[in-house]
Amino acid sequence: MPRAEMRKSYVVIHVKIEEDRVIFCELNLWKKSKVTMRKINSMRSQNSASSRPHRDSEQSKRPVQPINAPEVREIGAPINGEPQYSTRRLFLQLQIFTGCSQPHELINSLKTSDLEAVLYHDLNDPKGIGLLFMTEDADALVAETRRLLTSEPFNLLQPKPELTMVGRTYASGREPDLEDWLLVKPRRNTLNPELSWAIWYPLRRKPEFYRLPKQEQGKILMEHAMIGRNYVEAGYAHDIRLACFGLDAHDNDFVIGLMGTTLHPLSHLVGEMRKSQQTAEYLESLGPFFVGKVCWQSPCDII
Repeated sequence: MPRAEMRKSYVVIHVKIEEDRVIFCELNLWKKSKVTMRKINSMRSQNSASSRPHRDSEQSKRPVQPINAPEVREIGAPINGEPQYSTRRLFLQLQIFTGCSQPHELINSLKTSDLEAVLYHDLNDPKGIGLLFMTEDADALVAETRRLLTSEPFNLLQPKPELTMVGRTYASGREPDLEDWLLVKPRRNTLNPELSWAIWYPLRRKPEFYRLPKQEQGKILMEHAMIGRNYVEAGYAHDIRLACFGLDAHDNDFVIGLMGTTLHPLSHLVGEMRKSQQTAEYLESLGPFFVGKVCWQSPCDII
């Protein structure tokens, strides 16, 4: 067909669909005219009107799939047969800086910020400091804390982002007092003036650990936990365990904080934990470590 004629023509395809199958198809070549355009527009209207009820009826026949929503609340040990639930948790973030010779201006800025925080002297850097924030609102970590850290005197320091740690409190289902575990204990340990030393570090387990049966996982974790519990009961150390799945730039699983009145027992505890099956066989990475001495803490009335 000449091109001039093709520009004056329409190709019309008739298709009939039933139960998601094409059962009829016809192709026609019509020349462009007023009669043809009226016929095409009429066919469009008919097809639109006839197909809509069919689609609606098909959708109404489809069974409604129940939503299997995952449980994202924190769950504690049952009380009188009823499990404890909570949608509250603490987010903790540790930022490390260098270039600080005198922390007095930093402390004054923190006092007027209304943020819950701890300022540490860095054991391994004579000009280093660590700054720990705690909040229930994760938005605060990219709002109030950002405004603080991007203004003087903090913006005069050099950040060490490779040492940044962030995590959230979580429950295992065995906590007798869920609210204390999630919200009070972390504050009690980090803001206690008597616990002046802290060791913070992240860890990542090997993928093989998560493929183990739950019973085997529990046995391995219990051995590890009992080591720490002995130090806690003796008064040598207090701990904070945070989950950081998807929050950590280095793909770690957890962040651990150890606090004590003196440094040596904390180091001793880390050494003893190296002997556990979890650490010896199922850890992909451990550290880097930040070791700090408290320089300033937010006031706390729950000690």
